Amino acid sequence: MAALARSPLQDWLHRPHTDIVMRGNVILLLWVLSAAVLSAPHHHKEPVVMAPGYAPLSFTPPGPGTYGLPAMGVAGDGQVLDSQGRATPLYDYLGDKPTVLSFIFTTCDDVNGCPLATYVMRSVQDALQADPDTADKARLVSFSFDPVFDTPDVIDAYGSQFRTDNFDWQFLTTSGPEALDPILSAYGQWVIRDYDDNGDYTGTMSHILRVFLIDKNRNIRNIYSTSFLHADTVANDVRSLLLEEEAALP
Repeated sequence: MAALARSPLQDWLHRPHTDIVMRGNVILLLWVLSAAVLSAPHHHKEPVVMAPGYAPLSFTPPGPGTYGLPAMGVAGDGQVLDSQGRATPLYDYLGDKPTVLSFIFTTCDDVNGCPLATYVMRSVQDALQADPDTADKARLVSFSFDPVFDTPDVIDAYGSQFRTDNFDWQFLTTSGPEALDPILSAYGQWVIRDYDDNGDYTGTMSHILRVFLIDKNRNIRNIYSTSFLHADTVANDVRSLLLEEEAALP
């Protein structure tokens, strides 16, 4: 019996490992689009307005090192779990190089929330990794604020869809609210968890999107919200911190 011919889409999805970056981008875009559908009103009369971070930057940003990034406070610490379940201070991931820290949860269906943060982080990763001067000099951290669902195994599987080889992108969670809540408080990251009539957590929550740029001295140097989070500006800010460090060398 003759084998059924594969569709062009099936052929594309079965391309070699060298195409994994492109397939990762497709996975992320499919997630973003599905989140947009889920977050739209059921009557579908009002389209979802996508955040600026999904589109090309509408202006030419200032060059790296041509502007200042004043310190905005000290980054908070706390006990976290890495994607292998190891307990460690959050400070182990802050302090040795510029770090972009994003608070997310993996089941977020707000297209302009966590999916946006991960989309931008992925684009920052690609931009920095493509430049030999920055490829190994910065770190990304995606930190879940849903320890009930986002166990180390879950956050590891989630991260494997987006991080590329040889780039420092860490995915973290916590053991529970007792460890998580003081960290959220330190960063001013409010989260309202939803509970049913029996007082049980439903797995959903409301939150604001906040992404932090942290320098090697653990100072917060920028905070990005939905309206201002874009890969081009974040990557430029990282490069600015690296230039600042170079200028400070004896």
